[in-house]
Amino acid sequence: MLQHLHVKNLALIREAEIDFTEGLNILTGETGAGKSIIIGSITMALGGRVAREMVREDADQALVELVFSTDRPEILEWMDHLGIPAEDGQLILSRKISGNRSLCRLNGETVSASVLKEAASYLIDIHGQHEHQSLLNRRKHLEILDDYAHNDLGALKDHLADSYRRCRELEKKLEEASADETGRLREQELLEFEISEIEEAALADGEDELLEQKYRKMVNGKKILEALSSARILCGGEDGSASDQIGRACREVTGALRYDENLQNLSDQIQEIDGMLSDFFRELSDYMEGLEFSGEEFQETEERLNRINHLKAKYGQTIGEIRAYQEEKQKRLDILVHFEEYTAKLKKDYEEAQKTLETLCGQAHRIREKQAGKLAELMQKQLGELNFLDVHFQIEVRKTEQYSADGYDEVEFMISTNPGEPLKPLGKIASGGELSRVMLAIKTVLADQDAIDTVIFDEIDTGISGRTAQKVSEKLALIGKSRQVICITHLAQLAAMADSHYCIEKAAVDGSTQTSIRRLTEEESVDELARILGGASITESVKENAREMRRLALQLKEK
Repeated sequence: MLQHLHVKNLALIREAEIDFTEGLNILTGETGAGKSIIIGSITMALGGRVAREMVREDADQALVELVFSTDRPEILEWMDHLGIPAEDGQLILSRKISGNRSLCRLNGETVSASVLKEAASYLIDIHGQHEHQSLLNRRKHLEILDDYAHNDLGALKDHLADSYRRCRELEKKLEEASADETGRLREQELLEFEISEIEEAALADGEDELLEQKYRKMVNGKKILEALSSARILCGGEDGSASDQIGRACREVTGALRYDENLQNLSDQIQEIDGMLSDFFRELSDYMEGLEFSGEEFQETEERLNRINHLKAKYGQTIGEIRAYQEEKQKRLDILVHFEEYTAKLKKDYEEAQKTLETLCGQAHRIREKQAGKLAELMQKQLGELNFLDVHFQIEVRKTEQYSADGYDEVEFMISTNPGEPLKPLGKIASGGELSRVMLAIKTVLADQDAIDTVIFDEIDTGISGRTAQKVSEKLALIGKSRQVICITHLAQLAAMADSHYCIEKAAVDGSTQTSIRRLTEEESVDELARILGGASITESVKENAREMRRLALQLKEK
């Protein structure tokens, strides 16, 4: 469950900390106080997108930190796989926004936003404002059914998506293969020319580097010869040269050696220097003799290097890339030369891929039909508990002529909310309040399926009131008995059911507007209920009504 939330410098919040509890956590406050910022901050910490303007204007950076506790094995195994310890089942997720940069951490380790999103999939389910409107799109119905059927359908959908991509690739190749014959002949001629040009060059590995080195040596031969001639004069045997000076030194030290045997080491060293200098002089002379080359050799080197550079400009930056280009074009040329065999194999592969796709789509269709019946039965039960007095709910799974990575199915939720009325598409007859309740029923069913520890509802009460609001509050209280629920609401019926009640307030502090949040005592909770019920005028009778509402809610929760 979500234990703690810390928000700093985000929108209207200067700094706020909230300790959440088990059960039903209710957040209330005046319109515009910043209730949705709380949900937005949680979404941000879980890797969601955040606008730069969300950072307070008087701050350089914003920070959100979440502390979760869990004992679910799959989460702890996932953390272990990441190599990040989760001591006592605690997960600390944080995200800092500074300028255009975002720094994400998980238990102190820097991670990517995608890792935080993956953590969110294990830890929490967030129902945002207006999310119920997505039920107007039939694509959402397919997504919901597939989420429910994930255990039976998950691996199959992966295979189906791979098969669909395979079909699309083969289909594209067939379309490309249907180009006119004149175009194929032109392409074949070009390929033959390019391959021939590379083959005739007879390139050798590393040849270009050796040629460049040789060419550079030839071009700068005169400068090299002048430098080495100077070195030979300086080191040669003429009077005053290094060789002459070292020779004299050898004779002097050797002469002094007969007077003191301790000079032996120095004598050995100077003789070694003399020998090294002689070796250097010989190697220098040999190099200078080999530096000579003919104009014909220079021309051949230059022409060969130009040819290789010409091929590099056309086919690749290295000899390896040129050969890879040649191999690729040779494969294409083989196809063109044996075009009829190629297209025949392509058609055969495509037909086989289509059969595989059809088989996988059929398997997915049968699973969806089976699971649709189960989900519809659970949904009807949940809707009945949400004040749909005579509801009939059905999920239609229809085969279409169009294939996609999800298969060929079209899924649509059908509902009848009044006695005697036929089933009709949900998106055509449901009001905003009814869509909210349908989404709540869906979230309840899927949460039971996935065993998500924490569920957040941002204004699930949209478009409802009266007895329906009471039923929704009872449903949230029931969900709160098996998992943590955090709910933002404007309705007193929902707020009265709170296990923990928080008030979000906005005030002017030091010339700026700031939002704060605090957990209410029992008496303060009653006062907040009275504010919601009475608006601007809170009379004693309104407060008494609020006390009675809270008392009845507590009695109901104890059953």
